[in-house]
Amino acid sequence: MIVNDLHKFVSYCKRIQPQTQDDIKKFFEGVIVFPYDKELLLQAYLFLNIKTLFPSCYELLLFEKSPIADYTDLGKCDFVYLTNRGNLFLIETKFIDTEATGATERKRRNKHRNKVFEQVITLKSRFSEYWNLRQEQLECGVFTTDPEVDWRGNGVNVITKTVTIENLEKWRRNYQIMND
Repeated sequence: MIVNDLHKFVSYCKRIQPQTQDDIKKFFEGVIVFPYDKELLLQAYLFLNIKTLFPSCYELLLFEKSPIADYTDLGKCDFVYLTNRGNLFLIETKFIDTEATGATERKRRNKHRNKVFEQVITLKSRFSEYWNLRQEQLECGVFTTDPEVDWRGNGVNVITKTVTIENLEKWRRNYQIMND
């Protein structure tokens, strides 16, 4: 990606996602106080702990937006970050209920595991084609509540990180106490 292409993309992001990093932080802190959606709580954890989980991520450019103009039918990316190396980092999140039991739940978990990797890999490809970027300039990550995904990223060049549901809940309670 030449500097001009990166500048075009960053300008595009600022137009469709004009909120400041502080505004986004306030939004996610609100999610912690009123965790009505488990996926959003997981995303709040990721955003507020990004430097620990994915240290190269420097600035959030897009959150829950399509990186391909207004083509949401081509998929929205949960997070698109600018890295400290000048690349783009695409992250897909998935709250996977690891506490549910039974054959149906095992099938559902496996479906979710496969889906989250499929999403980020597909987005990387579409992103590369639409913005005319080399694949090496796009890094990918998956963040879930299921440690079973850890090994799945190895063969497909996707960095995987997880937090258990128990630790996510513990973090939520502690975050509220620390910030009251």
